[in-house]
Amino acid sequence: MKFIIRTLAAAVALWVAVQFIPGIDVNTPANSAEYWGVLLLVALIFGVVNAIVKPIVKALGCAIIALTLGLFLLVINAAMLLLTSWISGQLGIPFHVEDFYPSAFWGAIIVSLVSWLLGLILPDGD
Repeated sequence: MKFIIRTLAAAVALWVAVQFIPGIDVNTPANSAEYWGVLLLVALIFGVVNAIVKPIVKALGCAIIALTLGLFLLVINAAMLLLTSWISGQLGIPFHVEDFYPSAFWGAIIVSLVSWLLGLILPDGD
């Protein structure tokens, strides 16, 4: 149940990013069943990328993260969003992030903030 709630929260966070950031697009008719299905698939991919790739990148870049007082994490989050876009494209999922800055950078900030807010509101099963 916790996995489903977290995936739905990530889908909502991605939806907010699609609404506010011009370079992040879902190329299906807006608010259709296919649109929300794409957002759920992308949320699953995003979750896998954040679970597998992000810890490796953070471990390799821990010195830079410490040197920048954590600001480099914004770059890592944007890179994870771009990687999610690339994987989606390889799988034929119509989700695209145009470029690193401003699209992926601001999109990652929006996704992080919305996920954090939803995490405060939604039960986590603990």
